[in-house]
Amino acid sequence: MASPEEHAVLSASSSARWLNCTPSVVFSAPYEVERKDTTFTAEGTAAHALAELKLQFDTGKITKRKFNAQLKKFKAENEYYSVSFEEFVDDYVGFVNETINSYDEPEVELEQRVNFSDWVPDGYGTSDVVIMTDSVLHIVDLKFGKGVPVSAIENTQLMLYALGTYYEFNMAYDFETVRMTIHQPRLYDTSTYELSVAELLDWAETIVKPRAELAIAGEGDYNPSEKACQWCPAKAVCKARADMNLQNAIKYDFADTNELEPEAISDILSQSKAIKKWLEDVEAYALIQPRDEGQSFPGWKLVAGRSNRKITNTDMAASILLDAGFEEIYKPHELLTLTALEKMVGKKQFGELLEDLIIKPEGKPTLVVETDKRPEISSIGQAIKDFE
Repeated sequence: MASPEEHAVLSASSSARWLNCTPSVVFSAPYEVERKDTTFTAEGTAAHALAELKLQFDTGKITKRKFNAQLKKFKAENEYYSVSFEEFVDDYVGFVNETINSYDEPEVELEQRVNFSDWVPDGYGTSDVVIMTDSVLHIVDLKFGKGVPVSAIENTQLMLYALGTYYEFNMAYDFETVRMTIHQPRLYDTSTYELSVAELLDWAETIVKPRAELAIAGEGDYNPSEKACQWCPAKAVCKARADMNLQNAIKYDFADTNELEPEAISDILSQSKAIKKWLEDVEAYALIQPRDEGQSFPGWKLVAGRSNRKITNTDMAASILLDAGFEEIYKPHELLTLTALEKMVGKKQFGELLEDLIIKPEGKPTLVVETDKRPEISSIGQAIKDFE
């Protein structure tokens, strides 16, 4: 079941986007697609569940008997469990325990529901670990991915979680300092960001609240950037992003000389990553739309990409070739490649012997200029319309 945060218009997890580019929320709404669990998100969910179970036992929230029973069940039923998986989870659990033990008699909450709706409409979320003392509020977050490191420094998701936790517990504690830590065991990376409660509340009142109001109304200035665009559903069709990248690409057209100075080359190199990413996003969108929605782009068409022939049953093919007197067909244990076998046997005889075992799969759809000689293929969207 999806969490309430996933259904919120202004979620903490997407805050880097709507805080930096307020109109993007309303603008991108038509491009939102239903989010399905990927292997990575499902694996992360499993890691969080196992970590919570272990921390429940370590903090005395469940008995050893219940812990052992649930751990046994997890190991038997969860498809992502492995020894190495558990080792990485244990790394995180060990870090959390060390952090807890660094404080004098702290209160610890696990998977704590937080409410920051005083500043953000329907602002809710869940903190992995909350550690509280008389003066310190410490949020610890597990990131189980092994792709790109996620920094806790000015991380708006964690800052909103800290804000919601402060709102929930400030009557019981006299918090002065807020700490937020992200631990990524599979990247061997840990980062911590610290600020005062006064600074957190000032950020909430002067930045979060007014920008949330703009975002929910679809107002404010477009502000394309790596943080704002990374997960934006409309990043491929956003004119502001296109304008920014095109301006960066052509601003040297009017230079006084025909030769780029070293400083200009350095500037171009610094912009190249963003421009390449933008082009990749546009190309991906331009492929998906004709394929899935039947949309066309003037001068371009969808065709089947190039593919290679393959033998459908190598054991049967080997038997046929051996019966035909061809013995040196292995390298040394696997069957030679189709091309090598065809060269050995001869194109005509090879075709006659293995005609029923050779196929050429349809190539992966690709977008090409309309002058390409390959025939255009029907899109999924168009096929559905034709059937209707």
